[in-house]
Amino acid sequence: MKKLMLSLFIAFGFSACSLNDDLPQNTCGEYTTVPFSGFPLPCNYNLKEQYPNPAALIVSSQEKLNQYFTQHANTCSVTSDPTINFSNNFLVGIFSGQKPTSGYGIKITSIVENNCQIFVNFYEYGPQTGETPTTGTTFPADYVLIPKTTKPIYFNKTTENKDNIVIGTFGAVNDFFQLNDYNILKFLNVTTGNYEFGQYKNTATIKRGEYTLFLKNVPTEIINLKGQTKTYGSPDPANQGGVYFELRQGASTTKIYIDNTDTADQSTEVKAFKKAIKDKIVLLKI
Repeated sequence: MKKLMLSLFIAFGFSACSLNDDLPQNTCGEYTTVPFSGFPLPCNYNLKEQYPNPAALIVSSQEKLNQYFTQHANTCSVTSDPTINFSNNFLVGIFSGQKPTSGYGIKITSIVENNCQIFVNFYEYGPQTGETPTTGTTFPADYVLIPKTTKPIYFNKTTENKDNIVIGTFGAVNDFFQLNDYNILKFLNVTTGNYEFGQYKNTATIKRGEYTLFLKNVPTEIINLKGQTKTYGSPDPANQGGVYFELRQGASTTKIYIDNTDTADQSTEVKAFKKAIKDKIVLLKI
């Protein structure tokens, strides 16, 4: 398994390396999880020079961020604060290199550390079955914030299931989470109706199997929609609010809105599913 190693260059605030096979030989104690948060950097910054090959960056100051990125007005539909507190955080960027079409991606899934080193786990994916990629060069990337550190950082490529579920409740209070088989993401400050989740900051909790487990709750009538959008009742965020569900499987994305009030078009299974979503969100908020 290939590792991407970033060593003591981190002390200078920036590091960029290519994939190699250097592996740490000592374990230096038990590994514990490192908290990290997703950061939609492309909403406000462009990389000045793209990386044609797989690479990673560590940025530890605003000066270095400005050196390698160009700031621009927010281009996302979600309002985004570009400020990074470099007194407490490093920005980690990871890049797949040049790809021939759309449909490729790279994601950081978990981060662990022991007394000597940090491992950033990530996976890559290509166009999904049933997807029609757009021709043209792309440069997939992912960005997260991690606590400031002096430890060497290694990047570990893994294999993961890209499919995921987003659940949420909207109304007086908005709570939205993404369930993956490798972690749980909590999206921050989600605006009702604006569900471009890749544009929101998020915090990650490392827990495996949540997507597969929750998928068992989804009624057959919703599974069979396969990429469609359906609304049950008339969910009104200014009044009774509602429940949101999004299922991403391969190239298909199914979106469901369910009125908090039980309505005639909600079957017994859909009502039970609505309750399962609400119960799960209560647990995730603890």
